[in-house]
Amino acid sequence: MRFSPQFLDELRARLPVSEVVGRRVKLIKAGREWKGLSPFNKEKTPSFFVNDQKQAWFDFSSGKNGSIFDFIMITDGVGFPEAVERLAAMAGVPLPMVSEEEEAREEKRKTLHDVMELAAKFFEAQLASRVGAKARGYLADRALASTTQLKFRMGYAPGERYALKEHLGKEGVPVPDMIEAGLLIAGDDIPVPYDRFRDRVMFPIQDFRGRIIAFGGRALAADAQAKYLNSPETPLFHKGSNLYNGFAARSAVHDGAVLIVVEGYVDVIAMVTAGYPAAVAPLGTALTEEQLGILWKMADEPILCFDGDKAGQRAAYRAADLALPRLRPGKSLRFALLPEGQDPDDLFRSGGKEAIADVLDGARPLAAMLWAREVEASSLDTPERRAALEAKIKTLVQGIADESVRKYYGQDFEGRLRNLMQPNANRDGAGPRRSGNVWPGRFGDNARGGSQGWQRNRGPGGRLPPGREPLAQPSAKLSSSSIVRGHRTALPPREALILMAVINHPWLLEQNAEKLSALEFLNADADQLRRVILDAATGEEQLESEAIRAAVVGRGLSGVLARVEGAITHPSDWPARTGASPEDVGPWWTHVVALHHKQRTLNRELQDARRALGEELTDANLARLRDVQGELSALDGNEAQIEGFGLFSGRPARSV
Repeated sequence: MRFSPQFLDELRARLPVSEVVGRRVKLIKAGREWKGLSPFNKEKTPSFFVNDQKQAWFDFSSGKNGSIFDFIMITDGVGFPEAVERLAAMAGVPLPMVSEEEEAREEKRKTLHDVMELAAKFFEAQLASRVGAKARGYLADRALASTTQLKFRMGYAPGERYALKEHLGKEGVPVPDMIEAGLLIAGDDIPVPYDRFRDRVMFPIQDFRGRIIAFGGRALAADAQAKYLNSPETPLFHKGSNLYNGFAARSAVHDGAVLIVVEGYVDVIAMVTAGYPAAVAPLGTALTEEQLGILWKMADEPILCFDGDKAGQRAAYRAADLALPRLRPGKSLRFALLPEGQDPDDLFRSGGKEAIADVLDGARPLAAMLWAREVEASSLDTPERRAALEAKIKTLVQGIADESVRKYYGQDFEGRLRNLMQPNANRDGAGPRRSGNVWPGRFGDNARGGSQGWQRNRGPGGRLPPGREPLAQPSAKLSSSSIVRGHRTALPPREALILMAVINHPWLLEQNAEKLSALEFLNADADQLRRVILDAATGEEQLESEAIRAAVVGRGLSGVLARVEGAITHPSDWPARTGASPEDVGPWWTHVVALHHKQRTLNRELQDARRALGEELTDANLARLRDVQGELSALDGNEAQIEGFGLFSGRPARSV
């Protein structure tokens, strides 16, 4: 709604700034002004001032200032129209009348909002009822707890053709309203309109005021024509101008959360569960220009976190091309790609919050992502091909509309090109320097362990500068390691050994329960299994292996138990199995726990080495990476390296 200047002036006249601000900030009269503590920063000395004559407020601690409208927009995290509505209510002033046509459309929209709310409540009730058992099973398999289902108002659309239609009809909703809201499928060739969503888990979609405007439905039948189905375009819903979870995310960003864009509903829910409440997703389309504008209103540099497969990579490139010409000072994007074959939900369930944090910590700026795409898609073995790359880069830069951003992008890419084409060029007399712009393990061939990106540090024609030794070709193990490829998502064998030994030798818990509870487990499933084991051991004097297994199965973790058992495959893993002597198992288990602690420390060093290598591909950084990786490799297979180990179990004794 547009508001006339006269109406806005009336609100300013009726509402002194001190009255509006005074509802949030304790103000003290100071001459002609008011002063108080900043609502935006913690402080002990007042630096926040209000001047009713100037109709303005000033916060010198943060540099923010503005009118009553700005104050409501910033403190409440709302847009201008909503701020005006709140101030009008505060002043007791009715909103201006609109035309009869617009008023009729507004009333119609209100009615449709009511219809959508009724539909959402119906779907919620169905999920909780007997008919929703299959849907609840699906959600349980996806590790979506009942509290999460309630938080996101998930529901279930029954498989019957007219279930929702009949329910809304009993509530007095006309069929034309159901059709207009997108809840029924109708047409000239359809004699009787029927439910659009059938046998689907339902995800309500809210607008930025928290009202339900559409639904997304996930099919439960394997042979469904569409796995996901969204509401059609309606007077309430325009998919290119909304974001899933946008209402909650806007509030979270206002409170300091990082804005993250993922690809789907369950991905958003996984991110929120992992502690990132400002996660959003487009609604069945690639990111649109309007959605990009919404994101930039919420945050200066949202992180786009897409799946690590080719489709996710293409989505990242499309978003980059969309954003590039629209960049403005301070407004950009960052990109984080997941390990190949995994989405945020997969990653969270297998690696927990730490795996998500690893991915987001590796987010790279838009400029780095574009550079990686162009360089990794180019061959630079002839002057003509190097010239072609330079021309392509210049074309990209020229497409940026903002003059200031265009200038700095030009300077940035010019420096990257110079380093790439002349890798032996000195900088500030510091000696030869290699290009630090390749992004290993994120895009292109590098993400698949290929060697192309590593060879780009050679000079023109693939030749090394005189006197330089080549960077060592990364091994297959290094290329697929967590440094280059990705993140710790599989069940670590040593965690499986620790748990399996405790299950098969529960007497270990008599003296080591506290030690087991204090261990840092990377895998979320292993951590959950550890908790169940400790719960089962609480208060038990003589805990049996069968009792632990029964407790695990009773908590629905039989699949995790099978994975742990399946990880015990090497002959040297025999102490974790039944039949081993306690005299051997005790020192072996203590030794394995010590190795686990050391591995966790080295893994943290690996993260640092990976980040350094991603920022600058130098001999020193690669050597550091390989040293840490070598130390980790040296830990493998050392579980049984104990003096005299195996003697009590009838095995030949050996020593280190």
